[in-house]
Amino acid sequence: MLEPAEKDWRKKWYHIIFESDTPAGRRFDVLLLIAILSSLLVIMLESVPKLRAQYQEQFVMLEWFFTVLFSIEYLVRLAIVKRPITYVWSFYGIIDLVSTLPSYLAMVLGGAQYFIVIRSLRLLRVFRVLKMVRFIGEANVLGTALRASRHKIAVFLIAVICINFIMGTVMYLVEGPENGFKSIPVSIYWCIVTLTTVGYGDISPATPLGQFIASVIMIMGYGVIAVPTGIVTSEITRSQSKEESSNSKSCSNCNAEGLPMQAKYCQHCGAEL
Repeated sequence: MLEPAEKDWRKKWYHIIFESDTPAGRRFDVLLLIAILSSLLVIMLESVPKLRAQYQEQFVMLEWFFTVLFSIEYLVRLAIVKRPITYVWSFYGIIDLVSTLPSYLAMVLGGAQYFIVIRSLRLLRVFRVLKMVRFIGEANVLGTALRASRHKIAVFLIAVICINFIMGTVMYLVEGPENGFKSIPVSIYWCIVTLTTVGYGDISPATPLGQFIASVIMIMGYGVIAVPTGIVTSEITRSQSKEESSNSKSCSNCNAEGLPMQAKYCQHCGAEL
């Protein structure tokens, strides 16, 4: 049994750390986000050779400061929750734990400290701070549309892969090693880059036929963007239509559909709903 004072202490800090509805909870979340951004800034600056050579000790001290700070925060979270195991295996619990490990692993494995960028995932808490939970419904609609269109997108991607293999082989036969197309894999690489962007310039066709084929591939690249977008958009429209139809009334007198749920009379025939 917990003593009343201990129970009140845990309850107070639970509201501060896990909730943002109170001024104290909002201040804690904002300070936490600032600390996360500051630690990421330290990691980025440390990767600059000149700064690392000049401020190596300061970077190490700051890195360990943030590591200890987040470790204490993680332990406090474990201490105030009713079921620590549930928190440990939760989404945020795993992120909180993983974000503190790289510095400790760096003591054994060189360079592991750069995995601290995983700490950026903790910025997902900004959704809670900024009250962006209201957008979860829209995210669910998008997720549903992506799941519904996954088979169509998979077929489309398989077709794109086949096109890359075919056109890459054709370019190898047309251009040859003398123009940079040294092998079929290299030609396929060029085709993928050309189809998805406008090419990197490291390999380019020199013959008129090769340039014509390259132009066709570049124009086909627009379809790579347009087709999946159209598939997902149609699924979003379909899911929204289903949602609207499920949240609407129909008139038994004139069979009109899509009437607002709060409507008492049909707007077409005036019959009572």
